[in-house]
Parts: sequence; C-alpha cells; structure tokens
Amino acid sequence: MKYQEVKNYINGQFVSDNNTRIDVDSPLTGTVISTVPLSIYADVDSAVKAAKKAFPVWSGMTSKSRSQILYKYRQIIEENVESLATIVHEENGKTMAEATAEVLKSMELTEFACSIPQIAVGEVLEVSMGVECRTEYAPLGVVASISPFNFPHMVPHWTVPNALGMGNCVILKPSEIAPITATKMAEMLKQAGLPDGVFNIVNGAKDVVEAICDHPDIKAVSFVGSTPVAQIVYRRATSNLKRCLALGGAKNHLIVLPDANLELSASDIAASMCGSAGQRCMAASVMIAVGNVNPIIDKLCVETSKFIPGTKMPPIISPKSRENLIDYINEAEKKGAKLLVDGRKFSGDENANPNGYYLGPTIIDWRNAETKMPDREVFGPIFEIISAKSVEEAISIQKESPFGNAASAFTQNGGIAKMIAQNASAGMIGINIGVPVPREPFSFGGWNSSKYGVGDITGKSSLEFWSQLKKVTSKWAKQEITDWMS
Repeated sequence: MKYQEVKNYINGQFVSDNNTRIDVDSPLTGTVISTVPLSIYADVDSAVKAAKKAFPVWSGMTSKSRSQILYKYRQIIEENVESLATIVHEENGKTMAEATAEVLKSMELTEFACSIPQIAVGEVLEVSMGVECRTEYAPLGVVASISPFNFPHMVPHWTVPNALGMGNCVILKPSEIAPITATKMAEMLKQAGLPDGVFNIVNGAKDVVEAICDHPDIKAVSFVGSTPVAQIVYRRATSNLKRCLALGGAKNHLIVLPDANLELSASDIAASMCGSAGQRCMAASVMIAVGNVNPIIDKLCVETSKFIPGTKMPPIISPKSRENLIDYINEAEKKGAKLLVDGRKFSGDENANPNGYYLGPTIIDWRNAETKMPDREVFGPIFEIISAKSVEEAISIQKESPFGNAASAFTQNGGIAKMIAQNASAGMIGINIGVPVPREPFSFGGWNSSKYGVGDITGKSSLEFWSQLKKVTSKWAKQEITDWMS
C-alpha cells in the first residue's frame, strides 16, 4: 500500500485497535492505497473522554490564544499545499488542479477562524442606572463533525477550525472512502500547538455515526452528505437532545435565457457540471431553457468535450457509483430523452488509467420526452435540459424541486436576474455563475431538503451553532436615582 494504515487519533496519539478494517481504493487506478478501521461505540467513547478532559483548559484560554494556534496551523497548511493536494488527488481522484484549489480553500476557511476574536465579540450596555448587561459567547463542550468523501480536506475545514476557535473540543468522523487526508490534519494541528485531546478522529461507517448521535456527552453534530442520510442523522441527533446541522443533497437548476452571453455561459456551465466529475452539491444539474437557447446548448456540448477524463476530469469515486450513473443514463434513454453528449462512450487521455473509475460528461435533453425528468440527485457529470415558456414558469419548476441548495440565472437582463434571485427557492443564488459558493465571511448553506437545522455551516452564521450565548447582568452600588431594576 502507498500509505500507512489509517488509525484513529485520540488524545494526541494515533492508536491501534482490533476493529475490522476495510480497503481504501484510489479511484484513479482501482488499487488499494490504505486500510481504515470500522470503529465502534467504545472508540467514540474514548475520544469523548479525552475531549472532555481537555475541554476545561482549552475553553479557558482566551480566543486570541486559540486563534494564534489556528494561525500557525494555517501557515503549516500553506507550507504543505502540494503534498496535501497529492493525497486528495490519490484518495478522492480529483485532478491536481482541483485538489490544490480544495486545499487553498481550506486555508481561507482557517483564516476566517483566526478572525474569531474580532468577530465573535459580546455586547455591553448600561441598561439602567448602575446596571450593566453584557453578552459573551460560550463554547458547548464536546462536538462532532461528520464529513463526506467528495471534499476530504475542505469540508472538515468548514467546521473544525470554527468549532475549535469558539472553544470546543472536536471529534471528526471522516468518510471511510477518503480518510487519509484527515490524518494529516491531526498531525498539523498538533504541530501548530493544539493541546492533546482537543481534536480527535474516529474512523468508521454507520456504527460511528450512530454512536456520535447517541453519545450523551456530545453536544452538537454537523453532517454533510446525501439527503436521506442527513434526515436520519438529524432525527437521531435531535431525538437525543443535541443541536444538529445536517447538509444533504441537491439538484441545482440553472435558468438560461436567450440573451445570456454565449461563450461565458457555455464555459461556466460546463465547468460547473464537470468539475470534480459533478461530485459536489453545488454542481450544475438542470438547465431550464426559457425560449430558444439552442446556440448556448450547442456551445455547451462543445465545451463539455474539452473535459476529457484523466487530466481534465477526475474519475467517479467508486465502481458502484459509476454503475449507478450509467444506470441513470440508460433509464433516461429508455424514457425517451435524447443524449446530446454520451459519457458512456469516452476516450480518456494518457492519465486515465484503464482500471480507474472514469465516466465522460453526459448531457440529457428531456425537452421532447414524454416522461418527466426524475427529480433526484445524480451526483456525477450528468447535466439535464428541460424547457419553460416563461421566466415565471421556470421559477415555478425550480420551486417544485424538493432540494434548495443553489439556483442560477444566466441572462444580461438585470431586472429578470433580480426577479429570479428574489423568487427562487434556494439558499445560494448565482447570476451568470454556475457554482455560486459564497466566500468567507459569507456563509454556505441551502434550503429545503438540502439542509436540516438552523443556520449555515460556514461564515458568521456558523459561530452561533458552535456556541451558546451567556448574558450577565450586574449591579455594584445602590444609586440615588431608582427605577424598576433598583
């Protein structure tokens, strides 16, 4: 194996166990590059005990002292961008350019956490003669973050730096499909000076997720994954009286008008649908064509042909996922949809290993099919086209989707763009942007079945999730002038 076996990280040490282990395959080559343990409740309990022990000292530090450690950690990431990107590339399959961009985004997320002393500040006011009220953010205690395979470095940085910066101790459950990156995260946090027990990793699958949801000493849980699992995690965690923020899937609609810029629209949509092989919750999924946008569709087909599996486009994460995507394409074809681009028939470049889990970009045109397009998440390089007679109808179609992660408008008409932005039922809106991900300090989070829980997972909105507000009212001396609080 190229990498050492993945171990749990508890109380500042990588620990051996007697758990069952499973292989970690590289989707680039189909070969085993490591193994990962399927941990059990006892492993989660050990991590919780270590975190509880570390919590008094960590939470007792000033936020500026905590941010100094996070800043050192950010510097260590910067010094190791290439090596971290290589791991992401090999365990997830991303191209090196995509993997590098992911690590750089992790740096940006950590930078935001470094600014917590300037952002998460309380308020103070003399509310009556001699009576002062003040608020302050207090940490929750031990919290947990459950992250997915598609961004093994970035998504943990959505949560871990902010949770740590607010004074919590964290247990991370990485995806068992792509767990290697998290071990480097632990090593670098320790190198930055993070005290033992403040950050812990418990690897595994369903049993670990259930243990995190059930453990009485874990106060909050974040989750990123598919909608069905997000619903299960949210119900289970909240039924155990924890706060939970669970991000689910998406089927993002792009409303395209005839006046949209031909070159920019086609290239941006192609990049959105093909980037990370479409394995991201912000990928372009559906075009709602308002009027005659055939020139844009034709150009889009040309642009997608540039995303040749290999150097330009990564593989699918697993053989099973690839099989599911092919089944979806077959189903659409049987139902009368037209394949404008067929990803089942592709030729990879010299970097596309024949044993890798590759699939080419696919564009499915439902406009003349008798059957309605399935309204379920695809999670691959598949883009579907439907039509609408008006902008109002297009917005209505978008609102019918159970998801609400993102929606975009492609037009040069500012009034129409504003109308779509105001009326689309999605948490993140793009205007001539196929991947409308907010940058820090703006927060990431969808609506409807794309998110369960209150608030967003990044940015300022996330700080309230990882803390609780303490209110202090004080009076020290009797005042000559009295009022209702005297």
